[in-house]
Amino acid sequence: MTNLLRDHAQLFDSPGPWTTIYVDGSTGTVDGLANDEILPRSVAQEMKDAGAPEQDVEAALRALSTSAKGLPDPVTRYVLVNDGTAVVDEFLPGALVGLAVTATGPIPDLTPLVRHTPEDFAYIVAEVGHHGGEVYLRFADGDEAHITSGDPDSVIEGDTDHTRKLGSGGWAHKRMQQHAEKVWKMNAGEVASEIDRIAAEHRAQLIIVAGDIRARQLVADEVSHESRAKLSIIESNTRAAGADEETFLEQVQQLVALTMADRQRALLERLAEKEGRGTRTSAVGRGAVIAALQQAQVESLLLETTAWDGETLLALDSAPWVALSEADTAGTGVLGTVPAVAGLLRAAALTDAQVTMYPSGALQEKPIAALLRWPTGPDVPAAG
Repeated sequence: MTNLLRDHAQLFDSPGPWTTIYVDGSTGTVDGLANDEILPRSVAQEMKDAGAPEQDVEAALRALSTSAKGLPDPVTRYVLVNDGTAVVDEFLPGALVGLAVTATGPIPDLTPLVRHTPEDFAYIVAEVGHHGGEVYLRFADGDEAHITSGDPDSVIEGDTDHTRKLGSGGWAHKRMQQHAEKVWKMNAGEVASEIDRIAAEHRAQLIIVAGDIRARQLVADEVSHESRAKLSIIESNTRAAGADEETFLEQVQQLVALTMADRQRALLERLAEKEGRGTRTSAVGRGAVIAALQQAQVESLLLETTAWDGETLLALDSAPWVALSEADTAGTGVLGTVPAVAGLLRAAALTDAQVTMYPSGALQEKPIAALLRWPTGPDVPAAG
């Protein structure tokens, strides 16, 4: 499951109705400032027309009264309202992806949020030196403008005694240099442990290490095997005076883009390989994928961003969570009819499936597919 879905999975425990609001929140122009006044009233009227509870309408008005003024345009607002509370209220960088949405239904609809940030790719930037380092957790859908000047998630300050390595000299100098090397390794070990912890907790897909040349290598040697497989070193001492931050940011963004593209391409290659080998560990098409989701069989759901626009599914109150029709509910209670992608994302979140969104056409004639955790059964022969 993507970090975004995992972080919001607890929302599916609360009963509806839920109102999803996804609208332009920009304020950088005269029209934008007027939008601050018009938008809350417009959304409130749409909610009333859709039958949203009055307490939810009031909660939406309160949330939308908070302006995006001061944030760089364009800005998009995403708000989820339930039981008189704006449970999610986010300012998203960038323009609307697709159409604006104000809709009330039985489940929270994360579709606009996932489409706006289709790859919530977590990565780590560690800047290290003789005395420790700073470890930053970043997401590819977040603001990368101040990686080196923002507050780090962890600051490691190790022993600073004798960390300046000495030049050639006698026996005493050699002992001092050995001690300095030991201190360096201790500090590197602390930084590496913190990198491992954050990477595991947030499922980081990329770890970038920069800083002092010796410290970089020591940290790279100390991280776990799992972290080392995701580690890239930028040959730049970002902690030195006069370091070129702009070039460093460009290098970080290039590594992130390459890793994201490699990850998406690898999933498509795995899908093609599984189909070609006939291992029955893939599913392609609406019926096959939903059947696999109902069995909690999906490891990775591959979905085009505009797949199933305008179509619906049934949301269920317990496993198997989603169905094409009442005949497929396995006797489970039906919460209601929901937008198809909203139902798929909910089922994926509740069965701990990864979700990767692709642009239209990327999956060719397979706008929905899945990699499975275990093989499907053999085909049942048709009756003669």
